[in-house]
Amino acid sequence: MDRGIGLFSVLMGAVLVGYWFWHKKKEKKNKKMMMMKRIGAGGEVVEKKSGVPKGSLGWPFIGETLDFIACGYTSRPVSFMDKRKTLHGRVFKTHILGTPIIVSTDPDVNKVVLQNHGNVFIPAYPKSIRELLGEHSILQMNGNLQKRVHALLGGFLRSPQLKTRVTRYIENSVKLTLGSWQDMRQIHVQEETKKITFNVLVNVLMSVGPGEDLNFLKREFEEFIKGLICLPIKFPGTRLYKSLKAKERLLKMVKKIVEERKLAMEKTDVRGMANDAVDVLLRYREEANEKQSLPLDFVSGNIIEMMIPGEETVPMAMTLAVKFLSDCPVALHQLMEENMELKKQKMMNSAEDYSWTDYLSLPFTQNVISETLRMANIINGVWRKALKDIDIKGYLIPQGWCVLASFISVHMDEENYENPYRFYPWRWENLGPAVNNNSFTPFGGGQRLCPGLELSRLELSIFLHHLVTSYRWVTQEDEIIYFPTVKMKRKLPITVTPLCNYQ
Repeated sequence: MDRGIGLFSVLMGAVLVGYWFWHKKKEKKNKKMMMMKRIGAGGEVVEKKSGVPKGSLGWPFIGETLDFIACGYTSRPVSFMDKRKTLHGRVFKTHILGTPIIVSTDPDVNKVVLQNHGNVFIPAYPKSIRELLGEHSILQMNGNLQKRVHALLGGFLRSPQLKTRVTRYIENSVKLTLGSWQDMRQIHVQEETKKITFNVLVNVLMSVGPGEDLNFLKREFEEFIKGLICLPIKFPGTRLYKSLKAKERLLKMVKKIVEERKLAMEKTDVRGMANDAVDVLLRYREEANEKQSLPLDFVSGNIIEMMIPGEETVPMAMTLAVKFLSDCPVALHQLMEENMELKKQKMMNSAEDYSWTDYLSLPFTQNVISETLRMANIINGVWRKALKDIDIKGYLIPQGWCVLASFISVHMDEENYENPYRFYPWRWENLGPAVNNNSFTPFGGGQRLCPGLELSRLELSIFLHHLVTSYRWVTQEDEIIYFPTVKMKRKLPITVTPLCNYQ
């Protein structure tokens, strides 16, 4: 008995000594890490005390995911960030969606994360997204190829020639959809806006117009996109498996379109303005040297990837604009007056068509769009992974850690926007150019700034113009859900009354 007690005491003593040595070693390592030379925000070498941001990793395995998801079903989805920001500061660590992560709610830190791309930070997304987008995804691509493709597509989408052509196409799509409302007792705005934006984007990407092909693409794409945020399990019957099968069917059709276009290009030497994104990518593929040439799978896969905004971002912004305006009659009245004045000017000269500059030059309309994008937070942040230790404003982000640059926290911060939960378009009259504001990032930033941001604003402007000059409406009670993506719980049902001068 005494011998057993003695052996137990020796073992416990050994454990305690071992723990003391381990703790001292860890403490020494942490102290050394905090005093190391680190990369500064501007790329310079700095020597200063810095440490991993404070925070909690929560429960084993699940971390703080349950709190994170629960907040997405409330009217204050940013409360998850706000609570931890109060406890730990603007940059903190947590564990959500299966990943230990550093969250930044600081606009200056977010700017560094967005701009230091490729050599310091690379995209990091949940496994379901990586599986669905595939190895050729531009979303996960780095280096010179990503920069070149991004620049080519951005130049095409910003070109005056495309804007002139696509303005008429958007107008026709908006008028067709709004015209169908006259015979409908109830309209679900979230569904109706998707009809407009998906048609426009598929036309811009592949020149596919109304018909069976468009219906097929829309049906399969809706099935595909359901799996972007889901459990990464690929057994038959699971959400990811169904979405992967839908992508296979999508790819088959898109590949056919790309291959037909490639053969047509080979038969003619005519070089004019690119008609769509397929033309842009195929021309680059033809002109590039063998090492830089794009595989046809790359072209097809990225055309599908670029369809995502047509199904989520722009139609949701249109839907939320209707909701916010319904809740703010003064803003709705001023928006209507501004757009009615433009309509009267055009009616006085019946031969004059609307131009894209007509829509984008309406100041209050643009303020309404900016305020909608600030409050909507459809893209609530971006995920990045650090390739090396980096110090930003005294915060250490260790190599291998993921960072979530939270846009929603910045947009809803009282230090950046007075009374941030109030829809107040007039605030933009004093804020200056939104695109130069580090606290306004609805389209991301840095090298991955959304290339279609101007096209998105154009679509929103045309939709709002024809809506407020065609109808009055009454919204039914509905609420916004912020997880897994931003959407309306009841798809925003409204009843409409056509104006007498609707044409």
